[in-house]
Order: sequence, then structure tokens, then C-alpha cells
Amino acid sequence: MSTTTTGRRSAARDRLLETASRVFYTRGIHAVAVDEVIEAADVSRATFYRHFPGKEDLVEAYLAAEDAAIRARVAEAAGADVAPAELVKLLVLGIGDEICGPGFRGCPFINAAAEYPDPDHPIRRVVHEHRTWFRESIAGILGATGHPEPGEAARELTLLRDGAMVGGYLEDAPAVRASLIRAAEAVVGG
Repeated sequence: MSTTTTGRRSAARDRLLETASRVFYTRGIHAVAVDEVIEAADVSRATFYRHFPGKEDLVEAYLAAEDAAIRARVAEAAGADVAPAELVKLLVLGIGDEICGPGFRGCPFINAAAEYPDPDHPIRRVVHEHRTWFRESIAGILGATGHPEPGEAARELTLLRDGAMVGGYLEDAPAVRASLIRAAEAVVGG
């Protein structure tokens, strides 16, 4: 995932990214000014610009951190000694648990895409890269189960995930979780 940030690690950069992640997720990206992030992270404006040339660079770093965390969770699950079919179930249950978690406000990638409608915008490219990786990962796992159409099933599971992420935020999250699990079982034949 490409990013235009300097990438230098420091306590101040970590605070900026942690603060931005929290406020972008809870309030929306365009609703939050850089000055709010700077103040809440307790850093100077110069420190902000040393790490992030602009707000969109911070947004890219936020989404890159979300992507890395999701990839790490998938890698951890894939590293467990479980059969591929069980791994698919674990991933679906993990998504269901996420939508029922405290403070859940939808998918950060869907939320970002809604705020950046131009499909050629760098933020949308970050979203696209994440979604492509997610769908291809699911297809690989489904292929290992012997599913006859892993690519199409992965696309369907990705769409189910998207719907669950939106529905879990807008509706009765436990009911959405149950629907997600049933629909996923129908897609994978389980």
C-alpha cells in the first residue's frame, strides 16, 4: 500500500495516527479538521507536517494502519492449525463479532469511500487495494476448501461483509450478525 507520508516512527506520529484513527472513524474524515487532530494529539503544527505533508496523507496512513491490522488478524487466523473451511467460518464469525462490538460505526474503508466519491482519488485507490486483497484472500481460502467457484463465492462473501458492516451500524447488530452467518453458510455450502 503506497503512502506519501514520511513513515518515520515516533511517539508524536503514533499519537497523531491514533487520534486521527479515532476521530475519523467516529466523526468522519471531512468533519475533522487537521487542527483538531493536532490539538487532541498534543503536538505542534510543525510536528504534524514533519510526519504528514497534508491531511490526505494522514488519511492514507489511517487506512494503511486499518489495512495492516486486518491483514494481521487474517494472517493470525490462517496461521492457526485449522482446516480452510473452519477458517472461513472463523473469519465470518470475526466479522459478526466486530459489528456487534462497542463503538462500531461501520467499515472504515466503506466510510472513506463514501467521503471520496472520485474512483481515481488516492484514498479510493487505497480502499480498492484493501478490498482486492480481502476478496483474493477469501478466494484463496475457498479454493483450498475445494469450492467449485472460489472467485465468485469470495465476491459474494465480500458483498455480504459489506452489507453486514452497514447493517450492523444502522440496525440491530446481533440480528445482522445472525443473517450474515446464515447467508455466508449458504454461499460456501456449509
